[in-house]
Amino acid sequence: MFRNVAELVELAESKNIPISEVMILQEMEFRGKTREEVIKTMETNLDVMEKAVERGINEDVRSHSGLTGGDALLLQEYLKTGKALAGDILLDAVSKAMATNEVNAAMGTICATPTAGSAGVVPGTLFAIKEKVNPTREQMVRYLFASGAFGFVVANNASISGAAGGCQAEVGSATGMAAAAIVELMGGTPEQSADAMAIALKNMLGLVCDPVAGLVEVPCVKRNAMGASNAITAADMALAGIKSRIPCDEVIDAMYKIGQSMPNTLKETAQGGLAATPTGRALEAKIFGVSLDKK
Repeated sequence: MFRNVAELVELAESKNIPISEVMILQEMEFRGKTREEVIKTMETNLDVMEKAVERGINEDVRSHSGLTGGDALLLQEYLKTGKALAGDILLDAVSKAMATNEVNAAMGTICATPTAGSAGVVPGTLFAIKEKVNPTREQMVRYLFASGAFGFVVANNASISGAAGGCQAEVGSATGMAAAAIVELMGGTPEQSADAMAIALKNMLGLVCDPVAGLVEVPCVKRNAMGASNAITAADMALAGIKSRIPCDEVIDAMYKIGQSMPNTLKETAQGGLAATPTGRALEAKIFGVSLDKK
């Protein structure tokens, strides 16, 4: 039904339906499923996301490597002090994004959105905003379909893989997906969702994938945190009427080309960036007994 964001927006506007509905109809057509079946699948995904968030903010989740864990709890406790400089919703989203990725690092169950390494941004923002706008379950499910529509475009026109396009393709894509979905949930137009996606993704261009010790923990967990805050800011900008001067599809294409030109040392190989710092190598050696670059 649609191949790019321009077609997605045009379909939504011409049929006078939200982007989430366009995605539901496409899923029904391509998967040969009924509306009820398609929605039930997404409801299952939502349940998985919610359980991961709740576990991460209520339990002291620790990864087997010892590199990550407990930070979502720390931020929740900090929020309770009333001393936070950032708004409660933004920091709650950051905490819940980190919670999801801490659960992932601890070998827990999460829903890849669009990947496991970037799984915190979409649910983190959703369950933080839930505290403010009290959406129905249907609205929350539609949030996921809206984010999925933009993820579909990125996956088919660029990349959602850190190994292929750097972290811009993973957390960057998730950030744009969340920003677009936030706009729809808050009553924005399809065009505003596209602007939010573009604004959010532009701020992540060039982000490298440099996991310490080759594990999806450092700096991945905290990058999801920054992605969540970026998504909320981009959504607010779009809802305020701020436009992206570069069309969304062109931003996605730019991301793809940047990923193509990025050296392999900065694409999930743990050979460059933070992974190659003295501390990064020391942590790697501690976990595996020898640094990966010595094997």
